[in-house]
Amino acid sequence: MSEKRVILELGTGNDLYGQDYTKAARRAVQDALHHSSITLFSKLGIDHSEMRVEVTIGVQHPDAVDCDLVAQDLPRGRASVRAVKGGLDVEDAGAGSRHVVATAAIEAWLPDQAGKYKTSTPE
Repeated sequence: MSEKRVILELGTGNDLYGQDYTKAARRAVQDALHHSSITLFSKLGIDHSEMRVEVTIGVQHPDAVDCDLVAQDLPRGRASVRAVKGGLDVEDAGAGSRHVVATAAIEAWLPDQAGKYKTSTPE
């Protein structure tokens, strides 16, 4: 059965002092999750385990993100996380450090539900 993307949420996160890319990534995921209220599962009787979740994290140093740790923050579905070049590092020359900004895109996929439900119109 083919899948359809049913949700796309975006978020940003940062670590202003620790220069920790994983911390910034986890904060970006939490930001994206807080934008979403997924009521369709209970309303349509769909089991959360049917949902496949793909997370893409954008940071300047993708290899510095612990993707397994980020995946643990996802409360539903079968999650996979990958880090790619993106985000933003803001240099703080006075402190000799940088502020790390991460972006997250969370995609949720379900088996195609076409033809499974009928819509009704208000009378």
